[in-house]
Amino acid sequence: MSQPAPVREGTRAVFGNGTAHSRDQHSCLAAAYDPVTLPRLAAAGVGPGWHCLEVGAGGGSIARWLAGRVAPGGSVLATDLDPRDLTPGPRLEVAALDVARDPMPEAAYDLVVARLVLQHLPTRDAVLHKLVRALKPGGLLQIDELDASYEPPLLTPDAEAEALYVRFLRAKTDALRAAGGDPHWGRKVPAALRAAGLTAIDVHLHIGVRHAQDPGLGLQLNHTRNLRDRLTEQGMSQEDLDRVGRLMRDPSFRAASSVLYSVQGRRPGRGRS
Repeated sequence: MSQPAPVREGTRAVFGNGTAHSRDQHSCLAAAYDPVTLPRLAAAGVGPGWHCLEVGAGGGSIARWLAGRVAPGGSVLATDLDPRDLTPGPRLEVAALDVARDPMPEAAYDLVVARLVLQHLPTRDAVLHKLVRALKPGGLLQIDELDASYEPPLLTPDAEAEALYVRFLRAKTDALRAAGGDPHWGRKVPAALRAAGLTAIDVHLHIGVRHAQDPGLGLQLNHTRNLRDRLTEQGMSQEDLDRVGRLMRDPSFRAASSVLYSVQGRRPGRGRS
């Protein structure tokens, strides 16, 4: 199915799709994290004949890359709660999927990948087990998630600006918790994959420095607009958001990024190697 479906009530997402802000967010996400996600998938041997599922595909950069790798004979299904920012193409099908509610085929995929999805879901552990069941024996699961417990400001004009940035970060994590998410779930993914029965757990960590030209900081700037209502619910005023936006655009600003955990595991059984 390639036409977007309406977003369901009851699965509360922090981020929505189908807006200029969402398209900017997808672009920043791809620029910031594709250089981590895609080499991991390439090193795992994704190639001709693979049947792949991406959950929470967003703007589709991972799915498009996969579609270019799996010919001949392979396929990619890119799903999202609201898939209006996804475009089908050769070997690439698009579908609306509420991964927390909708049934999924079992033992159907050589690869299942989800980036920055499960930590937003209150039922993340149940969803993880559903993704594991979707794998063929020997199939690969890759989960990329952030841990926001360490992302300190490093260079700001003064203590007041530093405190403002810290308050902005805290408002974001509080907004995620209020929606049922876990801003620190990245560090828990390796153990969660093992508890779900996967083997050959492989963990890669990525941390960077945020600055005015960094796409990760572009993502933070997007959040001042895309998450405005949720951030104001957590005590940030519009003036605060404007000020923190100006701070992050300052060429001298520096901050540590949150840590991205890219974790792979395999479903037991014979399959692709």
